[in-house]
Amino acid sequence: MKVSEIRDLTPEDLLKKEDELNKELFNLKYQHHTAQLENTARIRQVRKDIARLKTVVGEKK
Repeated sequence: MKVSEIRDLTPEDLLKKEDELNKELFNLKYQHHTAQLENTARIRQVRKDIARLKTVVGEKK
């Protein structure tokens, strides 16, 4: 997800998206620990997306 896309979202949408990404990250970590995850790079991508979201939320405050 690009920063320009994130900045277009409303504060409520930002919080929803962050919650969705946190759930996805949890599921990816679970799959990784049970050796079911094929694309381990997705964990890093999701973590970076969460960080981008948190940065934009901080900027908007």
